[in-house]
Amino acid sequence: MEAFSDGVFAMAFGRGVRCANDGRESSKRGPVRAQWPTFLAYLTSFATILVMWVNHHKLFTHIRRTTGAFLFLNGFLLLFVTVVPFPTALVSEHLLSPDARTAAAIYAATYFAIAIAFNVLWRYASDGMRLIDPRADSEQVRAITRNYRFGPVFYFAAFLLAFASVPASLGLCMALALFFAVTASRERVAEW
Repeated sequence: MEAFSDGVFAMAFGRGVRCANDGRESSKRGPVRAQWPTFLAYLTSFATILVMWVNHHKLFTHIRRTTGAFLFLNGFLLLFVTVVPFPTALVSEHLLSPDARTAAAIYAATYFAIAIAFNVLWRYASDGMRLIDPRADSEQVRAITRNYRFGPVFYFAAFLLAFASVPASLGLCMALALFFAVTASRERVAEW
């Protein structure tokens, strides 16, 4: 299952590159400096998918069993991961237009859905230690659960914020990606 998941993450990385290139082609007529949103979209898409991949991998250092339901929940999460390049490209394309608020709202809504999917996947695996390796550090399991609680709340706030301030909404999304990158890097990898 991890190999399949890694393949889906790789596909999402590839789509991020194609979406950024598509945006660059549509803005080819403008000056080079006008293409900075496309470059920023590529970097953002790559970085956020990387953070999600690292967090997904960290979950699987604790998970040792699967069920059919778990496989579908993982697939549901991966579906949203593969969608990430599209709202990122939307933001890139419309950042400086009147549609920026709508693009930012779609972007934040995508991350809200991903946060919900991560939470559902993790809760299913960790509830009663259902799929967790018995040797897993219970404090780390609780820490992941605590950290994941922030995602849906703050991504929903970023969604609402998109209608008032696009930079604030996008900034909150980036801050959350940084938060999840830092918390994932602090967790120890199991040495079983």
